[in-house]
Amino acid sequence: MKFVTATIHNDQFIGLVHGDKIIDLKKAEKDIFELTSFPKSLFDCIPLGDKFVQDVKQIVDKINVEEGSESYLYQITDVKLHSPIPRPTKNIFCVGKNYRDHAIEMGSESDVPEHVMLFSKAPTAVIGHEDKIDPHLHLTKELDYEGELAVVIGKKGKQITEEAAMDYVFGYTIVNDITARNLQNQHKQFLLGKSLDTSCPIGPYIVHKSAIEDPYDLTVTTRVNDEVRQNGHTKDMIFSIEHIISTLSQGTTLEPGDIIATGTPAGVGKGFNPPKFLKPGDTVEVEIEGIGKLRNRIM
Repeated sequence: MKFVTATIHNDQFIGLVHGDKIIDLKKAEKDIFELTSFPKSLFDCIPLGDKFVQDVKQIVDKINVEEGSESYLYQITDVKLHSPIPRPTKNIFCVGKNYRDHAIEMGSESDVPEHVMLFSKAPTAVIGHEDKIDPHLHLTKELDYEGELAVVIGKKGKQITEEAAMDYVFGYTIVNDITARNLQNQHKQFLLGKSLDTSCPIGPYIVHKSAIEDPYDLTVTTRVNDEVRQNGHTKDMIFSIEHIISTLSQGTTLEPGDIIATGTPAGVGKGFNPPKFLKPGDTVEVEIEGIGKLRNRIM
């Protein structure tokens, strides 16, 4: 199941990808079952967990056998896809240097971390698929990309064990951790360099965890103007998703809709000699197997 937040005819709706179309879930529920039980946003649907997923499955089953469903089915090309959670209520949690080769390209062997490195990106940085990225030329000439698998938390928890961690996952999405490297270096902490407006493209879908057989068997590919820059694999994470969730939750309550970006593989712009930073007009595309493609253009 691939869930979206989308707009058509200036109306925003919760959708589900169905082949080459998108189902307007609230409209479908009303037409098929004469009910309107779904909340208004995907963010508010996530805490419903299995009930939400089962209700959506019932809608899909009906659509497969009923005719006249065009009123709640749209062509993907006719809708505007937003970030699945357009405005998170908390900062996006991010893991730094979670791939050995990336840690080395950012410094040396000594930069490979022994413990999970965590930082965050402000909610105001979030944009969606095909939205434009502001290069902030008055602040940086070192804008970089980082394609990452992200985890979406499905239920509230604290002091979660690694053994129980996956029970708290709702699904997966893509994050492009756009970074102003000069600000990151100047401030010695990551918040400013990572939280510029438009520096956190997310989406285009949240894929329910039931559709991802093994989150450690996914390729992560980032292209700039169709040139492959990153070609990594989630099996190469230093710290597992379970370990990240457990570590975060020991003193911080995780809540439904929280987003955790799990780190980026080697191949970022700063890692090249000379560096290959982003510039106006560039198109960046992050593709993760089983999830989709997240594409944005630098203004």
